Amino acid sequence: MPVRVRPSAPDHSAGGHWAARFCSSECPRCFYMTVLHNKVNRQALRERLMKEDFRRITVSFYRYFYVDDVQAFRDALYLKWSTLSCLGRIYVAHEGINAQMSVPEHEMGAFMEHLQSVGGLQQVPLKIAVDDDGRSFIKLNVKVRAKLVADGLADGSFDVTNVGTHLTAEEFNRAMDLPGAVVVDMRNHYESEVGRFEGAVCPDADTFRDELPMVAQILEGKEEHPVLLYCTGGIRCEKASAYLRHKGFSQVHQLHGGIIDYVRQVRTQNLPNRFLGKNFVFDDRMGERISDHVLAVCHQCAKPCDDHVNCANTSCHHLFIQCHACRAAYCGCCSMECQTILEAHNAEQASSLSLFPESSSFESTSPESSSFESTSAVFSTLEPSSRESIYHGNADGLATSTNGASAKPSAATQSTVYRKGRPPGREEAAAPHAVYPA
Repeated sequence: MPVRVRPSAPDHSAGGHWAARFCSSECPRCFYMTVLHNKVNRQALRERLMKEDFRRITVSFYRYFYVDDVQAFRDALYLKWSTLSCLGRIYVAHEGINAQMSVPEHEMGAFMEHLQSVGGLQQVPLKIAVDDDGRSFIKLNVKVRAKLVADGLADGSFDVTNVGTHLTAEEFNRAMDLPGAVVVDMRNHYESEVGRFEGAVCPDADTFRDELPMVAQILEGKEEHPVLLYCTGGIRCEKASAYLRHKGFSQVHQLHGGIIDYVRQVRTQNLPNRFLGKNFVFDDRMGERISDHVLAVCHQCAKPCDDHVNCANTSCHHLFIQCHACRAAYCGCCSMECQTILEAHNAEQASSLSLFPESSSFESTSPESSSFESTSAVFSTLEPSSRESIYHGNADGLATSTNGASAKPSAATQSTVYRKGRPPGREEAAAPHAVYPA
């Protein structure tokens, strides 16, 4: 049996290096596996992006359809889209695809032609970003997932194709005024915190899997009322609407194309805009300005602000809202503890450069990884009481210490340490709870 190896090979289209794997030189499937993922460090990719002399268009799309060989499907998409210099974050699963991408404007024709050639993606609707600087992604990431949207439910527990009625922006606006209508935000709490529809119920959920049963409980007794669901691009509402219909709700509707396409329709058709604030997006922009309303506050000084940032201490990387004044005061960190770590790391780095100036010519190929290791090393030198007070959110939004042990913030740090996107005083989700009830 052939041995699987992982050689490196130059990528002539993008000037970088890519990891590759083959089981044999004659295996037909491995033709589509010669390009698997980008190995160039983020700093180099970001610099390359800033030097581009062409415009990029940020697009998103999803579709539920059955994919037989997910890995082969993923590899074929990666191979083609890398030759078109596409960037983005794409998830593929047996149940379909969910993609957020940055496509060079001059390659849009070829990109659309390729979509039409892929089984299951013909005529797939594309959502175009409304507030786009062309810098939404720095690399192409195509990942295989068990599900497009993690719902925590067993496969086959309900019919995911029995979805609610799709509404255009104009229809959604009218439906919001129906007697007894309930508008429900199917996004996470940190998304609805900075932007939402007028009078929407926004569950205090950390993840989509938490939100599904939460919404069913919030809506208990309203099974005959018009229920209007919305999310960023529509994919979460597809599954949520089917789940609510399974639970006995008879009038389930969903905003087709999500907030992204709602705003496009509002602007192109001169419709009233009923979405307030920012639309949180999962790329480097972190938000699209939809209206002038600022609904959130800085998590450190409580002044009006809706700018999401990640903690500058890379061993924390906590997502939170921070105003410009606090960004300067805390050096971009989420807490004084993280600021101490960052300053110690910077001092250590400056000292090393002064002692060994020639070392600057031998940069690591992964600056962010190096920074993480350095700040983690500084973190390990702190007193246990200080270490235990520094928290960040994991993939499931659970409060954990940086060594992975679950715990709660100490009284001394409770004012500045919180779970992902949670302002001080609201470290735990009060499920089920509508933070912004209609």
